Amino acid sequence: MSETEERTITGLRVEIDRGLCVGFGDCVTEASEVFRLDEEDVAVFGSDPDSVDRKKLLRACEVCPVDALTVWDTEGKQLVP
Repeated sequence: MSETEERTITGLRVEIDRGLCVGFGDCVTEASEVFRLDEEDVAVFGSDPDSVDRKKLLRACEVCPVDALTVWDTEGKQLVP
């Protein structure tokens, strides 16, 4: 698996930097439909990320204590971190 995973969710480009993730799981606590921890306790995209609303998605990304989650809007402006 690569060091980063990327997906477009609710019109936002979300990237997980698996090299930075240390498995705190705060993103999973905030939005378990978007994120889960894999067998290595590293964040990956969950089973139903498209069901989450934008506000909840942003909150889940903002709570990452090591900034392993990055979010950009449709114009390419970085919103998180």
